[in-house]
Amino acid sequence: MRATALAALDRMGRLGAPDLAAALADPDPAVRRRAAQVSARHGEMPVSDRLVALLDGDAMVAEMAAWALGEREAARPGGTGSVVDALAAMARDHADPLCREAAVAALGAIGDERGLPAILAATGDRPAVRRRAVLALAPFQGPEVEAALERALHDRDWQVRQAAEDLRS
Repeated sequence: MRATALAALDRMGRLGAPDLAAALADPDPAVRRRAAQVSARHGEMPVSDRLVALLDGDAMVAEMAAWALGEREAARPGGTGSVVDALAAMARDHADPLCREAAVAALGAIGDERGLPAILAATGDRPAVRRRAVLALAPFQGPEVEAALERALHDRDWQVRQAAEDLRS
């Protein structure tokens, strides 16, 4: 019910920062997940710290929080250091591959050089994460990026190879 109410407030244009902050701290994971989703459309609301705090919790909430951070921070060139650092840690260390994939995608969307080492490391992860990591390399340049793309061209997963080919062309 609280998740539905949050979405309704958003659709009506009546969602305030206190409402969103409260929903991001809600005890129910479904409400926190919906709040993270909604927050992506409200980059003007100061809730990035609350989203960062969700990266270590429930996997479905963490995945949505990573996506939302990527959407919010991509609108601000370079993103903020604490957000990039938290996403990089998630990309490297989270137990759930979907969460690592979402963190890598967010780092690519943000395009901050501080996230590049985590993206490069993710090119050695599971196939879905490797594919996302290759795509996340798009805003970056340099010899380490070229080397990662070259390796990806010979990956055992055809979708990773295709992503690398697409970036190279």
